[in-house]
Amino acid sequence: MRPDDVGAFIRTFRRFRDWCQRRPFWGGLLAIIAGLPILYFPYAHLSLGGLTFAMATTGGAGALIIGVLMMVLGVSVWVQPMTRVFAGVATILLALVSIPVSNLGGFGFGLVPGLIGGGLMAAWAPLKEPAAPAPVKSVTVPPPPVAPPTAVPPPAAPPTVVPPTDGLPVQRSGAAEADALGGSEPGEQGAGAAGEAR
Repeated sequence: MRPDDVGAFIRTFRRFRDWCQRRPFWGGLLAIIAGLPILYFPYAHLSLGGLTFAMATTGGAGALIIGVLMMVLGVSVWVQPMTRVFAGVATILLALVSIPVSNLGGFGFGLVPGLIGGGLMAAWAPLKEPAAPAPVKSVTVPPPPVAPPTAVPPPAAPPTVVPPTDGLPVQRSGAAEADALGGSEPGEQGAGAAGEAR
């Protein structure tokens, strides 16, 4: 196969798959398959060796109507998927009516696919279309409100730490020592003595 043939096959398969997803495809197919044995067995002449078996019954016309209606309902849900509930219920009822009318529903070969196909048709629901994204509106975000400026207090002076003096001698400056001893600086002592002499 050439690559062009493979690409065409894949495109065709995808289109068919998309078509099947938009309708109750398998329910309709089973309804068509169910109508064939219901329609066939009342009119068939089976031969086994030299012996011919005729399955003709008094319900031959009823089997013809039931078989054709089931095939029509199967095609109708392909063409018009909105009729799925009606077609599904009608297919189930026709499959049940075919039990006494058409040789036990085509010997079960039409009854079982008819019941399953009718159930699939009635239960099918279309896929929800994805919502289109809403157009994006340009939204301008206002700047946050600015608080009025407040006076900032000056930074506090660091606390003074006084070292503990328990058990240590007190250190004094030179002037403080002289005052503590009862005198002042040496030059001042002479002036003080002269003042006393007068």
